[in-house]
Amino acid sequence: MAQQYRQQKTADEQVQEWKNELDYKGYIQNEADLLYFIKNLNEEKEPKLLSELLTLAGLSRCHKFIGDNLGTAWLQKAVDLDPENLKAVAQLGKSEWKTKSNVLEGLTFPPIRETDNRAAKKKTAEQFIEICRSFINKADDEQDDLNKKIKAYQGPEYHKLSAILEKAIEETALLLKASEEYEQSISGVFHTSTYYTDMKKHLMEIKQLQEEWKEVFEADEDETDSEKDPLDELNEMVGLKTVKSRVHDFYRFLKYQNERKSLGFQTRDELSLNMILTGNPGTGKTTIARLLAKIYHSLGVLPREEVIEADRSQLVGGFVGQTEENVRSAVEKAIGGVLFIDEAYSLKREGQTGSDYGQTAIDTLVSLMTGTEYGGKFAVIMAGYPEEMRQFLDSNPGLRSRFPESNFIALPDYSNEELLLIAEKLAADNDYVLTEGAKIELGKRIEKERVDDTFGNARTVRNIVLDAIFKKGSQSKTDQNIMAYTLLEKEDFESEDEEQQMDPHEQFDQLIGLETVKAEVKNLVSFVKMQQIRREKGLPVVPIQLHSVFTGNPGTGKTTVAKIYAELLKDCGFLKRGHLMVASRADFVAGYVGQTTIKTKKKIREALGGVLFIDEAYSLLSQTSGDFGKEVIDTLVDEMTKHNENLVVVLAGYPNEMERLLNSNPGLKSRFKNFFHFNDYSTGELLEIIVSYADQYEYRLTERAKDYLMSTLSEITINGNGRFAANLADEVIQAQAMRMVSELSIDQDHEQVSILEREDFETALNKMRKGD
Repeated sequence: MAQQYRQQKTADEQVQEWKNELDYKGYIQNEADLLYFIKNLNEEKEPKLLSELLTLAGLSRCHKFIGDNLGTAWLQKAVDLDPENLKAVAQLGKSEWKTKSNVLEGLTFPPIRETDNRAAKKKTAEQFIEICRSFINKADDEQDDLNKKIKAYQGPEYHKLSAILEKAIEETALLLKASEEYEQSISGVFHTSTYYTDMKKHLMEIKQLQEEWKEVFEADEDETDSEKDPLDELNEMVGLKTVKSRVHDFYRFLKYQNERKSLGFQTRDELSLNMILTGNPGTGKTTIARLLAKIYHSLGVLPREEVIEADRSQLVGGFVGQTEENVRSAVEKAIGGVLFIDEAYSLKREGQTGSDYGQTAIDTLVSLMTGTEYGGKFAVIMAGYPEEMRQFLDSNPGLRSRFPESNFIALPDYSNEELLLIAEKLAADNDYVLTEGAKIELGKRIEKERVDDTFGNARTVRNIVLDAIFKKGSQSKTDQNIMAYTLLEKEDFESEDEEQQMDPHEQFDQLIGLETVKAEVKNLVSFVKMQQIRREKGLPVVPIQLHSVFTGNPGTGKTTVAKIYAELLKDCGFLKRGHLMVASRADFVAGYVGQTTIKTKKKIREALGGVLFIDEAYSLLSQTSGDFGKEVIDTLVDEMTKHNENLVVVLAGYPNEMERLLNSNPGLKSRFKNFFHFNDYSTGELLEIIVSYADQYEYRLTERAKDYLMSTLSEITINGNGRFAANLADEVIQAQAMRMVSELSIDQDHEQVSILEREDFETALNKMRKGD
């Protein structure tokens, strides 16, 4: 980035451009570009330029965020690099004047009483003298520092503090003199009352100056440290437009009700404060619950803003009577505030037995919400996933009636743009800035994670950003540019579990044989890529149907092609993850009612964003009564419709059996439009596979061995195709090892260690024929 800037314009031109933007707007819009430019400067070679740019970054940051630690750190570094950088010194002075708040705290004196005895008076006088001398010695340095700050930064705060400090030094000197004279008078040489009166007078003056000093800082605290209104906190949250509107409506209604009461109007039916918050993970349910508690408190409808959080483990007991006690205890803690129950549907589990007391917890809660003892004295907010919460409330009419339809708030998933804003805020809270490259990479990570309803939204983004910060710190080096401690870059967000693999197109081209299949897959992938391009350009898109059927004998490369197929679809932007999930009948079919659907949905969820490859898929079709294979097929059809472009299913098996499977369910057959037949490998292709397999481990075949294989393989029955070739290569390598060891020739000729002879293949084939 910095090199690109230098190619397009000189450093002076770029600096001037940023200066103009700062002067005009008060801040620099594209902060990340400036910081990246700074990162690539050499501190030793260009200290003044680096100081100037850090000042621009620091000023921009401090203008946008009052009291920003990051901007202050950049300014301090700018001053370290160039002590004559007056702009940086001035802004630091502006930011640091609050550190002077405790300067006059040293002027704290013990009580002085005229009625004390001589010894007590003498001790008090000595303490006064010590305190005054100590303060005067330190105050001179503080005055010098204030004068320097005034010179660098002509701000009103330093002028006020300097004037007060100067008077305080004068009054302390006078108090010191009076205290010394008071000490001498105690011995009886002078009359003490005069000096005692002088001390009291100067003490009062000092206390007045301390009050004036304190007021300077309190005035600033009143402006900057006032507690935020809960609605302002809500408005500052990223996204949630409909939620904000709903909460604002609720707030206005509660306020309206309060005003009616103040005018003497009667309200017999109060609006329920109980709320249902629904949304996927990380959409802000807990945050909204806490803000609602603050709103209730600010409007006076609840005496406390405290939120008591509880879940199943805290409410449901393990024996009779314990659950009632747990629920009552939670409610008592929440009196005057809010009881928040996240994942409330977990209280009542599906098919719970008599030993599960979840329903008891619900019944007890309803009783306490409506009873005379606690009813109306606390609010209940329940939260959870949308569908689960709907089913939970529908199955508990008594609980459902306590939550009016108007008090249901649905929190939507965040868009990618909103999640990037959340990431920037999280980074800023930790004094980091995201580069443009980092944002792009983060966007890719977010898109990859967003494959089903379990996507964690803000929670996922938080984890990704914190992982990036950890990666940045764990790989840091000493003596780095300050921006190495500030910028989060593209490489910090690159996923470590993504190994650098061969390009899927190259992998496909290197497959031996399968010419027809490769051509058909390439045509299909080209079609998908073109539709993706048309979608990006806003043009109509032809429906894409990628579910496929692979037919062929074992070992013909169906699984290998499916894996590359997944990677090709990811490469052209159709699939988010591009992984291959291989499954068989055992992964879907359970032994009792209800579990097959659960197992099938679980496996499909694991495959979302990739390809689900079901080998020997025809085994799902069974003629046995009571078999749950049909349940798998029905569930598969429903889930394929539901997830549409987020899942590709490949069914594999023998041709005739696969035809019977598809004909067994019209819905299943209608969803598979792509059929690929994998022919058996020819003798020449099998030889190529063996040579390629051996070459991976740096073995090579002699010409005699190749000629032997060509003639022999064409005469024998081969079961397994490519699998047979790989097994034969393994057996040959073992046979070669036995021959070499028996001939004791390993140490005599190193080259022979990598040669596979004809006799090695003869030995291996004989062993395979015998089935040893």
